[in-house]
Amino acid sequence: MALNLVVSLVSILISSIFPQPRAFQHHHELFGLSPNSANFISSTSSPTSSTSIPLTPSISAPPLAPALFVIGDSSVDCGTNNFLSTLARADRLPYGRDFDTHRPTGRFCNGRIPVDYLALRLGLPFVPSYLGQSGSVEDMIHGVNYASAGAGVIFSSGSELGLHISFTQQIQQFTDTYQQFVLSMGEHGANDLISNSVFYISIGINDYIHYYLRNVSNVQNLFLPWSFNHFIASTIKLQIKNLYTVNVRKVVVMGLAPIGCAPHYLWEYRSENGECIEEINDMVREFNFVMRYMIEELGEELPDSKIIFCDLLEGSMDIIKNHRRYGFNVTADACCGLGEYGGWIMCISSEMACSDASNHIWWDQFHPTEAVNAILADNIWNGLHTNMCYPMNLEEMVVSKEKGSNP
Repeated sequence: MALNLVVSLVSILISSIFPQPRAFQHHHELFGLSPNSANFISSTSSPTSSTSIPLTPSISAPPLAPALFVIGDSSVDCGTNNFLSTLARADRLPYGRDFDTHRPTGRFCNGRIPVDYLALRLGLPFVPSYLGQSGSVEDMIHGVNYASAGAGVIFSSGSELGLHISFTQQIQQFTDTYQQFVLSMGEHGANDLISNSVFYISIGINDYIHYYLRNVSNVQNLFLPWSFNHFIASTIKLQIKNLYTVNVRKVVVMGLAPIGCAPHYLWEYRSENGECIEEINDMVREFNFVMRYMIEELGEELPDSKIIFCDLLEGSMDIIKNHRRYGFNVTADACCGLGEYGGWIMCISSEMACSDASNHIWWDQFHPTEAVNAILADNIWNGLHTNMCYPMNLEEMVVSKEKGSNP
């Protein structure tokens, strides 16, 4: 058993470092997934997740936004890292086993990630990864996902895992996309598309997982948690200002998740009875406080902008504390992983996974299950289960223009 596990781990590490051609196949299958073709949900989703999102928006109803652009890390990576030499890959089962295609796509989840649900809410197809589409304007007209697992605000965050597309690089990739739009449809057409589109930013957690908490470059002696939090939040704020210069107006900024409750840290800190590691969550809580304040400042500084902050810790802790109400009975253990809480070794084979992820909060060491993602997407959209977005939710952002046009 132990020998088989070692052999399996070694083979997977080798294939992760040297990408396989099959990583390209699954992504092209997803390009045809429209809101109307994605008419079924994973068989393991909880009742909450399977009933709250309309999977087949009316064909006649126009989308609420022309496109959805995603910038971030593994929380929203839909396949970017399939094309990179890195250990941070989710291109093999059991990842994706409960997704619409029942195949791995590069999403760090058993099924859908939050932006999949939000794309459907907006009346859009699933958004392809930047490296997983042809580069034509037709492929990008409804949005692009630039997110890369392991990426952080700090360029070197997560670099021990291999290659990734950093936050700054993703911003540059979007700028390149914008230039393609200008060449294709003219400056006015490109600006109109971008200004009405939704931008979703979910990044920063790797700056803690792979940088601050590991004390890389002796960072903990150089920055107290408050100073580090302020530095990360200020950098995100600056990049949002840069996006504003290319006519980005509607932005959703996600706060950080309560990684102090993640199976990896429960294992590493030897948690008793699955109790969250509060010293880690306190840092996250502090960052979210600073980020929310800076988003409020941006709203005042940037005319005609609609920038909202969604407190992922707040929404996630509501699920953890009220897990029975949401249908979860496993709150600390990962569905897929080895060691105590499943937090020692990452999810590398189907044999390591539980049979039913729908009653688990955590899918692997760091990432939630599809069922949790569905609930969080509900909250981002309209605060269905708990309010976690300020000063408005996404639905209010995209429909307020229509309401405001009526005297």
